[in-house]
Amino acid sequence: MRDEIGFELETFLPYRLNRAAEFVGLRFATQYKEKFGLTRPEWRALAALGSVGRMRATEIGAHSAMHKTKVSRAVYSLEQRRWLKRTGDERDRRSEKLELTAAGKRAYAELSALASAYQAELVSLLGARDMKALTNGLGAVEKLLAAPSRHNASPRADENLPAEKS
Repeated sequence: MRDEIGFELETFLPYRLNRAAEFVGLRFATQYKEKFGLTRPEWRALAALGSVGRMRATEIGAHSAMHKTKVSRAVYSLEQRRWLKRTGDERDRRSEKLELTAAGKRAYAELSALASAYQAELVSLLGARDMKALTNGLGAVEKLLAAPSRHNASPRADENLPAEKS
């Protein structure tokens, strides 16, 4: 449906991607919140550390496209659960390396199993062909828009991002 100036919000790609991400993300969030009591930023920080390993907070933010205040709160919460530990960076004393503890690794393994089951559910709902098409389309968007060029100004994950919902 076009508005009075001819714009169709329902076909605007950023709007559609955000809505789809919200629908898919909230459905999964219900599962990890129920089982582990995690917020979305906590899940994303845990997932980043579990999949990549030792990282700085700024790297978690860049990896998961989270604002630095969300990362900071998530890191603090994971540390309080004893799922994360900090170690000083010998090359940069202003920075700390973060990594999962043994308990954090166990939690990540359980959450990964939950995520894999959810992924399988989505594939079942969408069908393998549509999932492949969606994956290819998202990959193309990420590749095109994540690479800095003279035609687009891609914001860094730790700057200029709007605050996100928990």
